[in-house]
Amino acid sequence: MSRFTSSAIALISALCLAGCLSSPISDSGGIGAITIHDTNADVIMAAARDVFSSRGYTLSGSSYPDSISFDKPAGSFGNVMWGNYGNPQTIRVRLDMIPVPGGDNIRLVPKVFSVSDAGAAGFDSERPLMGLWNSEFSSMLKEIARKAGD
Repeated sequence: MSRFTSSAIALISALCLAGCLSSPISDSGGIGAITIHDTNADVIMAAARDVFSSRGYTLSGSSYPDSISFDKPAGSFGNVMWGNYGNPQTIRVRLDMIPVPGGDNIRLVPKVFSVSDAGAAGFDSERPLMGLWNSEFSSMLKEIARKAGD
């Protein structure tokens, strides 16, 4: 490889890395994250309860004001993918609410889990699903954002 090509690759890599490291904090949060402007945790939790319950999810827990979780039976596909015979799976979506410094904005970061024995005290077992599953909930998060402040 020529010296020019090596230098060009190094320069492009440095520019890309610098761009990733300088993205505004309000735009970060990972796949599927959304920032809701001018709101608070109470309004977000109420909007999330409304949006998720309308799609068949039930409230499975909350840690006010940091997070709220919803569960829904995984169905046939989820049971085949993550379960085993006689052990139905549940899909759990936990929404972490992270205050953005310098205002009344809150970043909503979804985390998706496959859960065995959901709701069974001491036996509830969460298995995190890949980050791409987080993006499956983007339309629901946008609806929460619309109801909660944006």
